[in-house]
Amino acid sequence: MKVRTRSSAIIGTICLVASLTLATASADESASPPRAAEVTLKEVATAQNPTAGAAGPGDAVWIAERAGTVRVLGDQGLSEPVLDISDETTTDGERGLLGIAFDKRLAHFYISYTDLEGTSTVDEFKVRYGKIQPNTRRTVLTQTQPYSNHNGGDIRFGPDGYLYIAFGDGGSGGDPHGNGQNLDTLLGKLLRIDPRGGEPYAIPPDNPFVNDPNAKDEIWAYGLRNPWRFSFDAGTGDLLIGDVGQSEWEEIDWAPADSKGGENYGWASMEGNHPFRGGTEPANHVPPVHEYDRNGLGCSVTGGYVYRGEAIPDLTGQYLFSDYCDGTVRALRMDNGKVTGESDLGVNGGQVISFVQDGDGELYLLDIAGKVSRIDPA
Repeated sequence: MKVRTRSSAIIGTICLVASLTLATASADESASPPRAAEVTLKEVATAQNPTAGAAGPGDAVWIAERAGTVRVLGDQGLSEPVLDISDETTTDGERGLLGIAFDKRLAHFYISYTDLEGTSTVDEFKVRYGKIQPNTRRTVLTQTQPYSNHNGGDIRFGPDGYLYIAFGDGGSGGDPHGNGQNLDTLLGKLLRIDPRGGEPYAIPPDNPFVNDPNAKDEIWAYGLRNPWRFSFDAGTGDLLIGDVGQSEWEEIDWAPADSKGGENYGWASMEGNHPFRGGTEPANHVPPVHEYDRNGLGCSVTGGYVYRGEAIPDLTGQYLFSDYCDGTVRALRMDNGKVTGESDLGVNGGQVISFVQDGDGELYLLDIAGKVSRIDPA
């Protein structure tokens, strides 16, 4: 009995040590940082100053060119223009054809551009059999712009089926008209409308300022300087905004999918996490999830997408972004709106003006100088 008891004890000790060793190894493995994604940029087309893109019928990528044309990306590059409004827009300052979007059913195509007078304009076309119907064109929304910069112009449908429209603070520098914090203007805001619910559009009844007589009903979020590019995470529905800074800080803002709207991102009281020119932080300020200064990292953030494709598994769930002046493609690992890591993907897209997400969740980069590149596994 004594011998058997001692043997059992020894065996038990060995099993315990083995279990502890396996547990420690598992803990060490889970604590180790995720493997860095290895990517490359594959040039797939050349465009004339590409500015924006969207996944269209048949999962084809449609590309907008600043002067007013839209082309479709195919195996042989870009098609002839499927839309040409070049005689109706201006490329003065930061203007031009700045955004395109399809609704969820791919039944309507929307363009965001500045007209010859410099007015920001969102127009709609019906789409039949994958083609734009020019004679169905109608204007959905317009906004007068006091200056030729900070026009914003990005447009996108959210998971809720509504159209979101980004407008900058109106331009110049330092928000001279105080538009960012003024709820009685559409400038410096992210808007949310129902383009098919009324004429020319309807206001979603759950927009945050619908019952506020001192605020525009269209406003979803405010305190933005120039939200040049924003996107929704195809996996979670979360909203991410790349807001271009004034002179010191570039920022990326985040809102969860279940947000009720009304976020105040701080401009022009704040630039990122920092008071701007002696400003006081608003009590309801929603700070950025990420910011970077301009010491060697660029001068104008270009917001991208959370990667939900299949070609690069190591990138899944990471938010990709770049900078117009730097071109480095970076990725943020995030957990419920908290950045847990940042990586340099080791590729440079040139003057990155926009990212494009195709129907499979793969991502493309647009270089305003002309290159259209896909992010591929290395």
